[in-house]
Amino acid sequence: MQVDRLDVCAALRRATAIALFTLIAPFGSISASDVAQPMADDPELEARVMALARDLRCLVCQNESIAESRAPLAVDLRAQVREQLGAGKSEADVLDFLVSRYGDFVLYKPPFRASTALLWLGPAFLLLGGVGWLLFRLRRRAEEPLPQLSDEERRRARALLEGAPSDSQEQQP
Repeated sequence: MQVDRLDVCAALRRATAIALFTLIAPFGSISASDVAQPMADDPELEARVMALARDLRCLVCQNESIAESRAPLAVDLRAQVREQLGAGKSEADVLDFLVSRYGDFVLYKPPFRASTALLWLGPAFLLLGGVGWLLFRLRRRAEEPLPQLSDEERRRARALLEGAPSDSQEQQP
């Protein structure tokens, strides 16, 4: 069966277009910056909004602040912060509102309370527990008696180290 030359060229063009699209598509959003673009006309208000937004966790992404996140909820939270600051509320008032609505999880630096004590003290407890376990194991290892070899085991070990065949090696077929 003879393959038409035009069909081969069309298939090559299609494969090249798909390959180029596959290579270029992931880089389509590189030009966007990591921080959300300002939306308020007042630069002072926008600076306050973005400073406060950097201290608030995106509830969708959980590892980004709402200033960096492009999730719809983060955009809504930034708009809420902008609206409240524009209405004359203080940063503390806005934080209190968001904490009452979403809990301490919305803050990147939650306050030290009984409910967050494990969050703050947990790493120290884990470190102390790990060091205590290590010291316990090292002491027990020092107290363990070294294994004693019988005369036969010593002779076999010496023969292995010197390269001479031992009795058990000679008996193997």
